Amino acid sequence: MTTDITPFSLHIPDSDLDDLTRRLAGTRLLSDIDDPAPVDVGIPIPAGWEYGVPVAYLRPLLDKWREFDWRAQEQRLNAVEQFTTEIDGQTVHFAHVRSPEPDAVPLLMLHGWPSSFVEFLGVIPQLTDPRADDRDPSSAFHLVIPSYPGFPLSGPTHTSGWNPQRMAEAMIALMTRLGYDRFGLHGNDAGAIIAPEIGRLAPENVIGIHVDQIFSFPVGAPGEFDDLGPDDYAALEFGQNYLQRAIHDSSQRAQPHTVAHGLSDSPAGQLAWLAQLLAHNVSDEDLLTNAALYWFTNTSASSARFYFESAHTEPATEPTTVPIGLAAFGDDFTPPRKFADRDHQNLVHWREYSEGGHWAAYQVPHLLADDIRDFFAKVV
Repeated sequence: MTTDITPFSLHIPDSDLDDLTRRLAGTRLLSDIDDPAPVDVGIPIPAGWEYGVPVAYLRPLLDKWREFDWRAQEQRLNAVEQFTTEIDGQTVHFAHVRSPEPDAVPLLMLHGWPSSFVEFLGVIPQLTDPRADDRDPSSAFHLVIPSYPGFPLSGPTHTSGWNPQRMAEAMIALMTRLGYDRFGLHGNDAGAIIAPEIGRLAPENVIGIHVDQIFSFPVGAPGEFDDLGPDDYAALEFGQNYLQRAIHDSSQRAQPHTVAHGLSDSPAGQLAWLAQLLAHNVSDEDLLTNAALYWFTNTSASSARFYFESAHTEPATEPTTVPIGLAAFGDDFTPPRKFADRDHQNLVHWREYSEGGHWAAYQVPHLLADDIRDFFAKVV
């Protein structure tokens, strides 16, 4: 294994672009229904989406993909300085954006599924250069934005076992290799699972953990429902309804390869699979960019295995001890504070927003950046 850090620039071969164009032109859409049932599924979804991603949504999005200027997207992504290195036998891709402030806090930003490092492009300016917004330069960050092993643009994994703990170990190794002995964390979705694991594995290295979700649920302990109020029960019901509807969660935990055969062969299928979560939450440009990255890197299966590996890994039972903070955005799961305090001994920041949602970095980047700054002002 080499410890070299190699500059990276994205360039998809013309042959891959031609193949995508051919496949999109030959798309066969499903036979849809004209009157989807208006069923209340317990979580906010657009009308007409009760059965999943409708043809009426997917068809015009496929038309946009056929006209999508991929080379322009490459230029947009390549404007951010990127690198690759090898960790635990796997290529790890990452963006590394240094602040002009020399004493900036190193911040590892961990994205969700089915997203990519693209998730955090919108917060880079605010976090790295606060002077540009007439803010205190002491609130600046050096950003490290990795792509997990098995995700775009790190490429497919070829061995089993890439669970949250192994992902956390790889991220610790990355920060150590970059010379950051002490660093902060921000995580969303999958990142909000991996970030606390980093805190458990390397508490001496972690300044603090900022997340958009805390996934704390009932564990069957005596008296755990005592003192819960109506809002707590409503939150638990919301989470239960979401998991019942989350086809990606159940299928990828059970058999990640079965659906991935179709996703690896059909860009339309890949787009619909991402759209079930990202539609109406991110711009069409970001949705198509993410779909293209998963398609070109053929990482639908390897990224889905994260769910399988998580489901077959004994969860951590000891609480985290490093400072942790939650920014909970609108229409997203927020656990009862009692459960969050059970799992995190040093929960020092809790803020709930009506705006945004599960993909806050795409939806409300300025709110997210402000909350990250506010949290680290408490713990640095």
